[in-house]
Amino acid sequence: MRSAAAPVVPIFKSRTQAELLAALYLRSRQNWTLASLSRELGVAPSTLHPEIRRLVEAQLITATELGRSRVLHANPDHPLFQPLAEILSYMYGPRAVISEEFAGIPGIERLLVFGSWAARHAGNPGPVPHDIDILVVGEVDRTALYAAADRAQERIGMPVNPVLASPRRWDAESDALIRQIKSAPVIDLTADLPTRSETPPP
Repeated sequence: MRSAAAPVVPIFKSRTQAELLAALYLRSRQNWTLASLSRELGVAPSTLHPEIRRLVEAQLITATELGRSRVLHANPDHPLFQPLAEILSYMYGPRAVISEEFAGIPGIERLLVFGSWAARHAGNPGPVPHDIDILVVGEVDRTALYAAADRAQERIGMPVNPVLASPRRWDAESDALIRQIKSAPVIDLTADLPTRSETPPP
């Protein structure tokens, strides 16, 4: 007689599940409830409820009774916690969000994350970053730049600070900030942007 197969850990069966896990794993300090996740993801509670049940059963997330609500968190004791967090960070963390929000801005030649976020990403010790510094090199409309930063900030949940530099400033050896950025860890998102031939016409 064939034995029953062990249940498969339910990872990324749907976009909703991936975004649910991203909220829980990447913003783990927040006390999530079904209602707050529904508002955050724009998904009906009736859709989220079975996803949450499966993730709790798989022990990827925990549910704690607090008053009349169930508070949900990522489970740091699960063996998949660290690799799953890294995958989610790559897919839905600042890199993916910033790339998406800045992708439609014409004129960007370089897009870099610098400062404490890039330093922690490179493994340099230090306090947990409370904001994300972005360097945009190119001839870019400032209104579009700040609008993209505001959208990214809302999605990531922490301030996104854009710095705009012309190509001449980027090449200048005398600019102290540019020298500092070039000498420290950065996350280069330039390759994530569409090429000019891929950019849709306005």
